Amino acid sequence: MAHSGTHAFIGKHLALRGAALIACAALAAGLAGCGKQGATLGDGSSEITGSAGPAGASKANRELMKCDAPVATLALVENPNGYAVTGANGLPNTPLPLVRLLAQQSGCFRVVDRNSGLKATIKEQELKDAGVLRKEGSTVHKGKGYEAQYTLVPSLTFSEQDAGRQVGGILGMIPVLNKFVGAAEQIKLKEAQVALLLTDNETTEQVAAATGSVRVTDLGMGGLVLGKLGGAAGAGWSNSNEGKVIAAAFLDAHNQLVVQARMLAAKELPEPVPMKKAGDTGAKKGAGA
Repeated sequence: MAHSGTHAFIGKHLALRGAALIACAALAAGLAGCGKQGATLGDGSSEITGSAGPAGASKANRELMKCDAPVATLALVENPNGYAVTGANGLPNTPLPLVRLLAQQSGCFRVVDRNSGLKATIKEQELKDAGVLRKEGSTVHKGKGYEAQYTLVPSLTFSEQDAGRQVGGILGMIPVLNKFVGAAEQIKLKEAQVALLLTDNETTEQVAAATGSVRVTDLGMGGLVLGKLGGAAGAGWSNSNEGKVIAAAFLDAHNQLVVQARMLAAKELPEPVPMKKAGDTGAKKGAGA
């Protein structure tokens, strides 16, 4: 009798848990189908949003931590070992652009380009040396580039645990809920962990390191994604599930890094980017214009 009571209790507990999961999935599916379809600019579900530049951080994530003033110029370089989850999962080959945006939005660093932008700069210099570009009024000059006082290297690992099949197997054994097995198998747990390593280029010392992680539940069927970085982290994941999880983890890691960056003494920085003066609405005319 004791065993029978225990089995009944476990069965009831599993039934309630399964029913709750299915209810969430059904709710998510209903939400995904509501309203008119269309594109809404700036209404994506990524944790890394907005812009950075002379106007400061615009529409950045509200949880992004910032510095009062930059402490150094910063170059971000690729992890020499690559990224284990990119390419094969339909993700971009590198998360570097997102990390660069975070670094500039935070105001902790002046970001210098050591990637495609630098290659384009070198190409412009080669064109000038070859006589292709104008000579008078040119803004392409040697010896004008800024050195990177710090280097930041991002690394990531990604693991995905498919919990849906486990839930589906449990529901399959419960007569009342076995018809929901297919829906339950769309429920997945996803987890990402990343690291940011900050090196002083003058001394080669690693002056700061930070990790970030996020765990989300993907209910499938266009469902909500619930994570530790602010509740509903997105809706309607399609083929970019992993990318959004990784972006959230980098936001977490960056916030941890900012705590350390705030304690660094500022290095001697170059002049800031020139900005338009009040009332200046036009561009300057160069020679030959």
